Amino acid sequence: MALITLSGIDNAGKSTQIANLTRYLQERGKAPVVLWSRGGYTGGFSALKIWMRRLWPGSIPPPGHSEQREAVLRRVRVRTVWLALALLDLIRVYGINIRWWRLRGRTIICDRYLWDTLIDFRLNFPEETVETWWLWRFLTSLSPKPDASVLLMIPLEESIRRSEMKQEPFADPPEVRARRYVMYEELSATRDWHVIQATGTPDHVFARLTQYLQDNGII
Repeated sequence: MALITLSGIDNAGKSTQIANLTRYLQERGKAPVVLWSRGGYTGGFSALKIWMRRLWPGSIPPPGHSEQREAVLRRVRVRTVWLALALLDLIRVYGINIRWWRLRGRTIICDRYLWDTLIDFRLNFPEETVETWWLWRFLTSLSPKPDASVLLMIPLEESIRRSEMKQEPFADPPEVRARRYVMYEELSATRDWHVIQATGTPDHVFARLTQYLQDNGII
């Protein structure tokens, strides 16, 4: 069955379109699996961090941007272990779980996928070239190739405006959001993404999304 991934800058409407697509498929008798994933925040790794905070208070910083977190992750050993564990859990999610669901005939919709995580890693760990690590190469070789990779894009100013309206608790600082936007633009020229400009109404964007998926025999 199909593997559909939606990528894009924050507040481009990924969650809205995934909810629309899920409902669309359910109305046609399908039961899609919806998967949100982000390197370092997958279920297994998040559970490990909670466990460590309880057993060794102060061993790792709380979630979100903070000086404490940045200070801890400036340590090379901590940073290396953090990234390795994040990659190992992504191997579990992408290389094992997704393959299992596909074998069971399920359609999988991913909110973010490999390249969103690569952008996160490049932003948060500029000292590391994670894409050269053997664990990253193993992850990319084991992860199934999506049947449809969709990139939702909106202007940077619109992303900031929507973030302020939603009052997001862990929003990127403006300079980080700007770098993230540039990285998506650069990757969109090299990755096999179908780019949808998502500045219209949610219904209009969804119509373009479903048209693309139907035209390519994916749904």
